[in-house]
Order: sequence, then C-alpha cells, then structure tokens
Amino acid sequence: MEGSLPHGRPDARAVTALTPDSARQFILDNTALMAPPHVPEILLHLADEAHDLWQRTEDELVEIGLPPPFWAFAWAGGQGLARYVIDNPDMVLGKRVLDFASGSGLVAIAAARAGAAEITAADIDPFCATAIRLNSDANGVMNKFLGTDCIGTDADWDVILAGDVFYDKPFADRLMPWFSALKRRGAEVLIGDPGRSYLPRSGLEPLGVYQVPVTRALEDAEVKRTTVWRLLDAIAEQAFP
Repeated sequence: MEGSLPHGRPDARAVTALTPDSARQFILDNTALMAPPHVPEILLHLADEAHDLWQRTEDELVEIGLPPPFWAFAWAGGQGLARYVIDNPDMVLGKRVLDFASGSGLVAIAAARAGAAEITAADIDPFCATAIRLNSDANGVMNKFLGTDCIGTDADWDVILAGDVFYDKPFADRLMPWFSALKRRGAEVLIGDPGRSYLPRSGLEPLGVYQVPVTRALEDAEVKRTTVWRLLDAIAEQAFP
C-alpha cells in the first residue's frame, strides 16, 4: 500500500528524507503525550503499549537507515537524573546546563523547570531536534538544541547532565576524558545510571538512588535501581590526564 502501512500509520519511507515537518508527523503518529512514571510533573511524547515503535524500528526502519527511536522512551537513568534535578534545584538554578545525549529532552526540561538560566539539549539523532521541541512546548519551556557531536568541546557549561550514557565501551572511553576535562576546569558532571555495563567503578559520588519503572520490552526488569552520580575531582585529576 503506497504511502501507508496496513495498520494506518505513515510508511517509514516517507521520513527517510527527514524534514522538521516529516519528523513532527512521524513522532505524533507513533507516540502519545504522557508523564514518565518517576517524573509525573513532565509530559513527553512517548511510545506506549499501543505504539510498537521500537519493534517497528528494528524490523522496518533500520532497513532504510533510520536510527532506533531512543527519543521515544523515558530511560531509567534520565528519569532518575530528572527527578534529582527537580528535587534539588540549587544544582542548576541560574546556571548554564548541557543535557548530553538528551533523547526526549526529559532532563533538559527538568533543568528548565528547576530554574537553569540556559539549557542546551545535545543529541546527534536528527529526530531529537523535533522531539525535544515538541516536548519542550508541551511543558512550556524553551531549550536550545545542539545536533552535532559535542564530545571534546566546551561552551562554558556550569553543569553537564548525562543519563544512560555508559552502555557501550568505545563511547564510554570517549566520554570520560571529556567529562574529566570539564570537571577540572570547574564544571559539575552528574550522571544518571541504572547499572549500565561501562559505568566507571570509582571516582563517583552517589547523590541519590531511585527505583524507576521502565519499559520491560527494552530493559531486563520492570523497575531499575537507578543512581545519580557526581564525578569527583580525584578521577578527573588522576585517571584521565
């Protein structure tokens, strides 16, 4: 059926030439506006039981080169980090904040709600520009978007927030020298992590621990024990010169 799938959703081929309009329609057709369970103050366009987006991406979208829709789910590390920021607004109040690997923009929106002076949501997935704009609009906040690989850069952020980033060793190996350099020059680096494999085993201070409900289809449990960590000076100074 040209231009549509049997269940009435737009054919993925229609968004291969990605534009803000096509991305917007794809997101609206495949998600619903709802609150993540651990951060009920915030609304996001998320895939739910009625939107089998992840499976569709694995089966259909990857074949035509579209990335997995990480932006369509509220991952455990991001939920924990957003919860911590909202409950501890002094961490970001009046500061310049980078939400790294932002995905849905959940953590960036939490920082805006907590009073950050300027928030940049960074993600290389081209869908995120539109997803984060839609989600920011739904919550009445404004965030800047950065769609380039910002690892190794420094725009004088005061706080770097990173949820669910230690899932891949090569990626983790790139992150830690960068995080450490930012820490050495005075930035705070906070990490939300539910026990991903490549989280550093030292040099981190736990700030909060949460039991976060997650999508079982994507995780190995219905609830993930999630910790918000602060990068310590010691690891910045010693482990990554």
